Amino acid sequence: MLLIAGSGGVLQAEDIAIVKPGDYKVMISVAGFVTGGAPAETLFLETLKRDLHLSGWFRLTAVANEGLQLSGRTSVNGNTLTADLRVVHPGDGKRYLVERYSGTDTRGLAHEVADAIVWAVKRKPGIASSRILLVGAAKGQQDLFVCDADGQDVMRLTRDGAPCLAPSWGATGQRVYNTSMVRRYPDVYRIDLRTNRRDRIANFPGLNTGAVESPDGSMLALTLSRDGNPELYLRTVATGRLHRMTRTRAAEASPSWSPDGNQLVFVSDRSGRPQLYVVSRRGGDERRITYEGSENVSPDWGPDGRIAYSSRQGGRYQICTLTPGSGKPEQWTFDTADHEEPSWAPDGRHIAYAKTVSYRSAVYLLDTLKDPEVRLLLLEGDWYSPAWSRAK
Repeated sequence: MLLIAGSGGVLQAEDIAIVKPGDYKVMISVAGFVTGGAPAETLFLETLKRDLHLSGWFRLTAVANEGLQLSGRTSVNGNTLTADLRVVHPGDGKRYLVERYSGTDTRGLAHEVADAIVWAVKRKPGIASSRILLVGAAKGQQDLFVCDADGQDVMRLTRDGAPCLAPSWGATGQRVYNTSMVRRYPDVYRIDLRTNRRDRIANFPGLNTGAVESPDGSMLALTLSRDGNPELYLRTVATGRLHRMTRTRAAEASPSWSPDGNQLVFVSDRSGRPQLYVVSRRGGDERRITYEGSENVSPDWGPDGRIAYSSRQGGRYQICTLTPGSGKPEQWTFDTADHEEPSWAPDGRHIAYAKTVSYRSAVYLLDTLKDPEVRLLLLEGDWYSPAWSRAK
């Protein structure tokens, strides 16, 4: 949220089946996986299949002996579900995964298994066990929510019914931040997800927003207008000490850390329109990196070094990505909706974003290997400002 403007034959897992440009999948059969009649077993298998599908790395089939073989069975004892499973190549017998999993959280267990399969077969990080923060609004009331990466298990974190924006995750995934006007003014709050304790950590006169924790958890970057116009600041987490990063007559907003924590990308309108700039964590020269599009806002620096952002093109906001210093940006959306507030998944492949059509907003999943977009939540109301967890 911006405040300054708006994969026939058997395949080796290392092989790929080219389904369409940019879309590489491994065929995997689930025909050999057996469940009993318990609801938890059905939920486990359906969640696992959806997770594998959403990962983008697999083409699922119910036909035996097509592709890799996912086999095994589940059982239930009291509240505990146990899953014994194998992922094997039927041609050479290579075992990618042979493991037993147990737990009382059925969906969480399925997410864990899905991520293990993705890693075992593709050596890529999975997204199933990650979570997404988002803002939900209904009947004029806004609050902060969290859901699983498949858009299920939506849980409400606040009951303020007040303007709420700029959610973000702490480095360990145990705390989250957001800006709320529950006390009439834009202040920054931190919520400990283990204890549900909420603390107001920035309530200076004027604007307090955009708090994002560094990858090592030691610093917060945020926007404050305590000294006049909105400027970028760093705040030491342990002590609360502030260091002012920018000194302009413009407005700065929406900071995001580089994966190594050594740089920040942020938005500034110093050129007359909002554009993206990069600055070292230690300060120094601030370098403009976007020149295409009348406005470029809401940057999120992904794990592979690409920055996702929302670019105003022909009167609509579209999702673009850019690697600083390596050429032209790439545009990912093209329709007449507004596509805003992109957030990278921990796999560096998927992006969650808010899509607005006829003044109604919903959260969608974009795949940079060009699978079709997926709407994550089918609930009533408007949903926006997604923020994907960095840690599982």
